Amino acid sequence: MFFASSLLLISTIFNTCAAAIPHKLAPLQTPATILKYHNGSILIGNVNVNILWYGHFTPTKKTIITDFINSLNTRLPLAPSTASWWQTTKNYKGGPRRIQLGKQIVDEKYSLGKTLKDSHLIYLASKNIGFCMNRCGTHGSTKVNKGHNFVYAWVGNSVTQCPDQCAWPFVQPVYGPKVPPLVAPNGDIGVDGMIINIATVLAGTVMNPFDGGYFQGPATAPLEAVTACTRIFGSGAYPGYPGSLLVDKRTNVSYNAQGMKGRKYLLPAMWDPHTSTCKTLV
Repeated sequence: MFFASSLLLISTIFNTCAAAIPHKLAPLQTPATILKYHNGSILIGNVNVNILWYGHFTPTKKTIITDFINSLNTRLPLAPSTASWWQTTKNYKGGPRRIQLGKQIVDEKYSLGKTLKDSHLIYLASKNIGFCMNRCGTHGSTKVNKGHNFVYAWVGNSVTQCPDQCAWPFVQPVYGPKVPPLVAPNGDIGVDGMIINIATVLAGTVMNPFDGGYFQGPATAPLEAVTACTRIFGSGAYPGYPGSLLVDKRTNVSYNAQGMKGRKYLLPAMWDPHTSTCKTLV
């Protein structure tokens, strides 16, 4: 087990998406999807999430994202909720985890440029700055301050590039079935797509921060708590169809979780150790 703070780097930049296509077109869950615990450290207790906004984000976009993070621990009388989605993490070793929003840092001028290499990631994470990759999101770890373990995650703007991968199902995919896109619950395809990816990397960071936690497959390319359930959002999901979801009759937006301030979000399924299945909220 491990107590730690983490850094969530959110950037408006993105580079080539070609390398991500095979991963994003992976098949949906099969009965053989079992995440094994590899006896390594996982995050428990209170997990502080510090955000670096790399590039320009409007106050509205920032609020949608920070409301989501705060909603992870905000119990609501209405179900399903964002908090009930996160409660699945209590079924993993270590019990409930509480996500706490920490400090926020802004780097609107792209201090290291708009096209960054993987090698920049560790430097920027340790300096609380940011990075860009050819994926919708990722997470990792490094050592700072005389060997102190530090975990980080990154999510890029899902509508800037590769939206069919990183903002699906709000964007029609280039490959596969041409199902009509859903209406984004917060009226912003880019940010609503980022919420899906933030949820994905947060779960992966907590359950497999140092490549020895919960995952299936090789440690260098693992299926984790949410990536094991790729593109499953509701019951009955199949390739090209996100599953049965809730639809607001007034706005026609699709969602499966409610958050604070009346927010609605679409959150991916998470693998549940108790049932060994991908758990959906609806």
